[in-house]
Amino acid sequence: MRRFVLAFLLAASAAPAFAALREQPVEWKVGSEVFSGVLVYDDATSAVRPGLVMVPNWMGVTDTAVGRAKDVAGDDYVVLVADLYGKGVRPADSAQALAQVRKVYVDGGTTVRQRVAAAVATLQAQAPAAPVDAARIGAFGFCFGGGAVLELARSGAGIAGVVSVHGDLGTYLPPSATGVRASVLVLNGADDSSVTDAHIAAFEKEMDGLHADWQFVDFSGARHCFSQPESQPADPQDNCRYDERAARRAFQMLRAFFEERFATE
Repeated sequence: MRRFVLAFLLAASAAPAFAALREQPVEWKVGSEVFSGVLVYDDATSAVRPGLVMVPNWMGVTDTAVGRAKDVAGDDYVVLVADLYGKGVRPADSAQALAQVRKVYVDGGTTVRQRVAAAVATLQAQAPAAPVDAARIGAFGFCFGGGAVLELARSGAGIAGVVSVHGDLGTYLPPSATGVRASVLVLNGADDSSVTDAHIAAFEKEMDGLHADWQFVDFSGARHCFSQPESQPADPQDNCRYDERAARRAFQMLRAFFEERFATE
């Protein structure tokens, strides 16, 4: 999606231009249920590189989501756009998306943790057919997906790190016995009315109690959905609104976070 690239990367002058990236459909199972995502990477080079699981917003695996995965992948990463709803389940609007989110969270988050973990295992299993280093894996997500990758971290996943972009901070489940092993970066809109001071305080207390390696960034003036150019509602008071400056900075921080984490792996 070129509109996203221009808006999200305009100031990232150091970012090189890439040839068209490969899009490869990938299917996997969780129990008897089939899931269908998309693997994206630059196949102009065979160099093995880290892998990232991307959990999209509540609209799931869409062309827009795949475009965002490409923006992150470049020639640095292999990215799996993860499906958490099931093969063929693609919400057509926000009402359908909300119904799917409620369905996967009906047990408080156990299903979400299982499905994101399955996506991680699926990405690792793409080696050596795809140039992904199965030992160097991270995850990031937007909105619903941001909350999902935080649940992955709480599950004790042994990956390098997770980045939540305007995601939900709360959880209904305790962390695993192993605690939070992945480094955590939360990129939040300071004016997001769905994330209160109490939510932030509870999250920070939770992370400190688990001795997690965590960072929390508030972007001034930014609301929910600040990284999504398609979020430009007519109502100026709508909480879900794109913010070019916050989006650009968030992308830069996301890249810097994973560069630092994989440099130490």
